[in-house]
Amino acid sequence: MPSWGTGLAAALVTVLTLTLSGCSMQTTAPGSARADAAPDAKGSFGSVDCRKAKCIALTFDAGPGEDTPRLLDILKEKKVPATFFLLGENHVLKHPDTVRRIAAEGHEVANHTWSHEILTDKKPDEIRAELEKTQDAIAKITGRKPRLMRPPQGRTDDTVSGISKELGLSQILWSTTAKDYSTNDSTLIRRRTLEQADRDGIILLHDIYKGTVPAVPGIIDALQRAGYTFVTVPQLMAPAEPVPGTVYRP
Repeated sequence: MPSWGTGLAAALVTVLTLTLSGCSMQTTAPGSARADAAPDAKGSFGSVDCRKAKCIALTFDAGPGEDTPRLLDILKEKKVPATFFLLGENHVLKHPDTVRRIAAEGHEVANHTWSHEILTDKKPDEIRAELEKTQDAIAKITGRKPRLMRPPQGRTDDTVSGISKELGLSQILWSTTAKDYSTNDSTLIRRRTLEQADRDGIILLHDIYKGTVPAVPGIIDALQRAGYTFVTVPQLMAPAEPVPGTVYRP
């Protein structure tokens, strides 16, 4: 049985420094965002107030795929919200009904670029196109443009941040990864996730790999037994709201 971390107090988790793409980037922890929220902040809470409850966010990258409807069935049965960072090309366009269902069932629909190119390797107009095309494709299906994005491989810099700010997108990194792109072993994916889970954490999984969706029920059950409540990424920050351009990382 893994030992569960207690997390860092929001007052102690202010701004972290993360080195990405050869640049030093400041990142803000969700707990810090909550602590610094203005008295009139209007961020929407989930089923709990994460200033008081032990919260964690489940996120899925690079879908939707053929296994995403099964994943949605699991989340619906267990009444767990998640955040989906969707790829535009060959995913959003190929599975519009699934995108529509993700939004309709109360999950956060977010942007993972058009073609999963490394944004820090691109020119500004190419970065903008990677994000805007996905924004437009999702909005055409759901009626709403995403407010969150996850840069492929977590690679970002000042140029990416500036363009994200212009497009109204906050950047969301993660604290837990099972590296499910490297294995189809659902038991291993579950174990890696549980070993890293902590309060105010953001779990990174991919609903496009065969071992991932079968691991999700066990991950949810174990974390709920440990006292965690699942929320979307914006709910993790409430009453603060995600700030466009800002890089968030637990």
